[in-house]
Amino acid sequence: MQLSYAQNLEDYHLDLMFAGQQTGTYVDVGGGHPVADNVSFWFYLRGWRGLVVEPQQGLADLYAHIRPRDHIMSCLAGRNEGEAQFYVFEKLHGLSSTVREQAQAAAGFGAAFTTIIKPVRTIATLIAEAGLQAIDFLKIDVEGAEAEVLAGADFQRQRPRVILLEAVVPGSMTDASAAWEHDLLGHGYRFAFFDRLNRFYVAEEAKELAHRLPAEPTPWDKVAHLWDCGRAPERTDHPDHVLARMLQSGFFATLPSLDPALLVRLLERGLKAAGAGQFSPAVADALLGKAEFPRPAAPAAADLAALLDRDQLRAALGRIACMYDGGHVVD
Repeated sequence: MQLSYAQNLEDYHLDLMFAGQQTGTYVDVGGGHPVADNVSFWFYLRGWRGLVVEPQQGLADLYAHIRPRDHIMSCLAGRNEGEAQFYVFEKLHGLSSTVREQAQAAAGFGAAFTTIIKPVRTIATLIAEAGLQAIDFLKIDVEGAEAEVLAGADFQRQRPRVILLEAVVPGSMTDASAAWEHDLLGHGYRFAFFDRLNRFYVAEEAKELAHRLPAEPTPWDKVAHLWDCGRAPERTDHPDHVLARMLQSGFFATLPSLDPALLVRLLERGLKAAGAGQFSPAVADALLGKAEFPRPAAPAAADLAALLDRDQLRAALGRIACMYDGGHVVD
């Protein structure tokens, strides 16, 4: 492995365990973003496939575009079928949890959450519905609700060879494994490795896999990490820098001819990403920039769609595009 995608080199340690295995199956509970800080993405690239359970709908929807072989379920995994409250952190999505105490503790660091209701399914049912047979690894990262996920498993019929779980309390980083380890050992799993964030367990019938793990967690700089690569257009050392710059140039060149509805969606996403809040006259002024406009400005636009129907905005798109579409030759 040259590039790790996971938060704590979990994919690197799993790759040591499954070295040389070109195809396989995973179950990723709390999958998060399909690429960033994702434990199973490296294995998807190798040709594996599996079940991903991700209750945050916006993140779950991305998988169809990036990982079409996977079976995606946007629900919670728990002890019983039903519904539960889910506390969602919009930007720091990794903090989202069904455990209110965890959400409140995270909010104490300045992050805000909203409460929604999501369906709850057992992991045993989800695996059966996905049609998975042999499972190589099960990863669980659900911000304090790991015991609830394990309680809905059927280890008599569905036995992952390796199970890794986040084993510390979010925020305090104290040991949380007492809530579920005894039951997991009782189902024929043995502890194999602690990477200072996750505990790895190996099924008795696959105990040889544990011998492939190092005695100590691998140093962070053993492999490159996607997080360190930064934004692709800005960093020449990013693995996709050339493609990103080409797409950036192509996108800017086509700005004036983009569908207005698409432009509205792009601007809404950009405002959200920048933390600019809702559309307002002040936002409109900022978007229109500082270029001279030699006639009296129209009254403030009511919304983004109205703003796009202004000569000022069309001119702004044209000024951006002309440096990419051949209008100006740029050294």
